[in-house]
Amino acid sequence: MSEASPAKAYALHLGVIALLFVLSFLLPEYYHGLLARIMVLAVFAMGYNMLFGYVGLLSLGHAMFFAAGLYGAGLAVIQLGWSVPAAFLCGIACGAVVALVIGLLALRTTGVAFMIVTMMFAQVFYLLILYFASWTGGDQGMVVPQPARVLVFGATSLELTNPTVRYMTALVLFSIVLLVTLAIVRSRYGRVLVAIRENEERTKMLGYDTFSNKLAAVVVSGSICAASGAAYALLFGYVGSSFASVQYSILPLLWVLLGGAATTLGPLIGTLFMYYVIDITSGYTSAYLLIVGIALILLVLFFPKGILGSIRQRWLGWLP
Repeated sequence: MSEASPAKAYALHLGVIALLFVLSFLLPEYYHGLLARIMVLAVFAMGYNMLFGYVGLLSLGHAMFFAAGLYGAGLAVIQLGWSVPAAFLCGIACGAVVALVIGLLALRTTGVAFMIVTMMFAQVFYLLILYFASWTGGDQGMVVPQPARVLVFGATSLELTNPTVRYMTALVLFSIVLLVTLAIVRSRYGRVLVAIRENEERTKMLGYDTFSNKLAAVVVSGSICAASGAAYALLFGYVGSSFASVQYSILPLLWVLLGGAATTLGPLIGTLFMYYVIDITSGYTSAYLLIVGIALILLVLFFPKGILGSIRQRWLGWLP
């Protein structure tokens, strides 16, 4: 990579953040809510990409981490009456603890076995949510009351139900996670993760503890996904068991593959593309999934490494 690559990479990412900030003044209120949701879910995809794209571990249990953050923050507000910042941190902590425990167990396997084990743990987590319905709301879920969704800074209070405040809060979360992810993948630790993905045995021979590095990646990935889940609960006011289903583990995989695995901006591109294709086509036909399927097939044919991954391969090799 050239010496100018780091400067270009950070300039590109700051430019994307600046564009999203400017769009908040240009777009109608409807798109504020839509883009806020996309940014929060893109954080979920970035957490998934950390493990799948950079370590090469295919997981079907990341909905468990998202739901841990979702319920951790939601229950802290609803049942314990905690403030928004405390509930958000509680959600992240819940996701980190779950990721640590699952990582210690699941990383004893590799390949397809790892995928199956993570899916099994996720299903157990989903069934636990249904079993403790008196606390979690079961299938119906829970609504986070509007009076509790307020950020208080001294004498100033910001209501997260306000579209502009919600958009800016989602943008702050997205920006922090994006820049932290960029810093991680460009660091020495990030290079070790890529080395593990490419050849774990050779990485062991070089003296690296691959298990500890992979475990740290699982915890970081789970914490990012939990931050997304906690933000979703607090910004959009709903906590439901559907977010812990296997479908919600497949969605981030799809978003990452569409945008480009092992690219920092790929999760945003994939989430944005998928969300808008469904939103636009569903307004014209009830068979929108057929159109979405055709679009996905065309993308795979012409962009086999995802949108940003293929662009990096063909034209812009400095993209992180």
